[in-house]
Amino acid sequence: MSLATINRSAAPAAPASGAPTAVPDAAALASVPAQSVPDATDAVPAPAGSASDKAARRSDRALTIVSSVGGVILAGIGFAGSYDTLKGLAFKHGFGDFSYAFPVGIDAGIVVLYALDLFLIRRNTPWPMLRTLAHLLTAATIVFNAAAAPGPVSADPIGTAMHGVIPIMFIAAVEAARRLVVRASDIEQGRDSQTIPAARWVLAPTATTALWRRMKLWNTSSYQETVELEQERTVYAAMLQRKYGRGWKRKAPADALLPLTMARYGLTVDEALALPRQAAEAEQLRIEAAEQQELDAQARAEQRAADRRKASIRTKSDVRAAEIDAQADEDAASARAQATVTAAQANADAQTRTALQAAQAIESADAAEARQRAAEAERAASEARARAAETARAAAGMEEAASEARRRSEENDRRTAALEAERARAEQDAAEAKQRATEARAAAAETELRAVEAEDQMKLTPRERAVRKVARIVLTQHAGQVDQLPLDAITEAFAVSTTTASEYRKEAGALIAGGYRTH
Repeated sequence: MSLATINRSAAPAAPASGAPTAVPDAAALASVPAQSVPDATDAVPAPAGSASDKAARRSDRALTIVSSVGGVILAGIGFAGSYDTLKGLAFKHGFGDFSYAFPVGIDAGIVVLYALDLFLIRRNTPWPMLRTLAHLLTAATIVFNAAAAPGPVSADPIGTAMHGVIPIMFIAAVEAARRLVVRASDIEQGRDSQTIPAARWVLAPTATTALWRRMKLWNTSSYQETVELEQERTVYAAMLQRKYGRGWKRKAPADALLPLTMARYGLTVDEALALPRQAAEAEQLRIEAAEQQELDAQARAEQRAADRRKASIRTKSDVRAAEIDAQADEDAASARAQATVTAAQANADAQTRTALQAAQAIESADAAEARQRAAEAERAASEARARAAETARAAAGMEEAASEARRRSEENDRRTAALEAERARAEQDAAEAKQRATEARAAAAETELRAVEAEDQMKLTPRERAVRKVARIVLTQHAGQVDQLPLDAITEAFAVSTTTASEYRKEAGALIAGGYRTH
C-alpha cells in the first residue's frame, strides 16, 4: 500500500498525553482487507440492461421479503414461547395476577431498550448503558426460561436447553434489526462504524486493546481507518530507520520526526509533515497583513493631508467672497448718495426759478421792493448754487469712490479666478499623488511577490525571509540607509524582541552592502 494513496477526511480528536503507541502485529495486518468498506452509493446497481441485473434485483427483493417476514415470525415464536414459560415461572414464584404482565415487562423491555438505543444513535447522542441493560435482560430471560425446565439442569440438560433456546430466536431477530438500523444510519451520515474483529482480540489481545483505546481517544469508529493509520506510521518509522540507520531517532531532524511525535493526537503522516509549512504560511500571512495595514495607514495619511489642503483653499475662497460682498455693499451706498446729491441740485434749481418768477410779478407793483426781494432771491440763489456746487463736489468724490470700488471689485474677481485655478491645481495634485501612491503600492506588492517567489525557490528559512524583508523596506522607504529604519517598526512588523530586531537590521545592512537589491 502506497503512502501517497492514504487520505483522511479529518484529523481525529486528540487523546491523552500518555497514550501508548501500539504497532500492529502480523495477525492484525493480515486481517486488514485489501479495500475499505464500500460507500453506500456502491450498493446502488447500475441501470437495468441485462438479465443478470434483473435477476440480482429479484433475488435481492426475495431475500428482503424472506428475511423480514422470517424475522418477524421467529421473533413472534420466540416471544410467544418465552411469554408462556415466564408466565408459568412467575405463577410458580408467587407473582399472582402480575404473572401475566411479567413476561411482557422482560421481553418487551428488551425491545424498548434497543429502540431507545437506536433513537439516541440517530440523534448522535448514544448511551451504551441502554444496550448493556438490554443484554442483561436478554441473559435474564434466557436464564429464566432455562430455569423453567422441570428438575435440575444436570438431571435434564436437553430440556433445559430446549427452554433456553426459545428466547434466543427473539433476541437474535431484535439484534439483527438493530444492526440493520445502525448500519443504515451510518451510511446515511457518511460514517464507517466497523468494529474490531473478534479474531484479532484472540490473536493479539494487547495490541488490540491499544488499538481500541486509540479508536475511542481519536473519536473514530472505523477499524479499517485506524489500522491504516497505524500501518502508515509504522512504515514511515521503518523508512526513517532505513535512511538514518542506528540511532535514527537522534539523527533524524525534528521535522522528520513530527509524524511520530504527533501520533498521540491521531494525525496522519502527511498532516504531521505539513505542520511546518502551514506554520510558515501562517507567519507569512501575518507579515503580509501587517505590511498591508502599514500601506493603508500611509494612504489614509496622504488622503487626510489632501483634505486639509482642500479645506484651506475653500476657506480662503470664502474670505475673498465675503470681501467682495462688502465692497459691493459699499458701492451701492455710494450710488445712493450720488442720487441724493442729484435730487438736491434739482430742488435748488426749482427754488431759483420760483424766486425769479416772484420777483418779476412783484416788480410791477413795487419795483424797489421787487428789486430788494430780487436781490434777496439772488442771494438765496447764490447760496443755493453754492450748496449745489458743494453737492456736486461731494457727488464727484462719491463717483471717484465708486470707480475705486469697481476697480477693487475687478481685482477681487481676478483674485477669485486665481484662487479657483489654484484649488483646481491642488485637487489635480492630490489626485496625481493618490495615483502615484496606488502605483507605488502596486509596484511594492509586485516586487514583494517576486521576492517571495525567489525566496521560495531558494528555500530560505523564516529568519532569512525576515532579513530580506527588512532589507527591502530599507531600500524602498529609506533609500538604503539602514540606520534610518527604527527598531520599533521592525518589532511591530515581525512581532519580535528589540534584540532580534537589531539583529535583523544588522543582517539586512550586510545583505544590502553585499549587493542585494529589490529587483
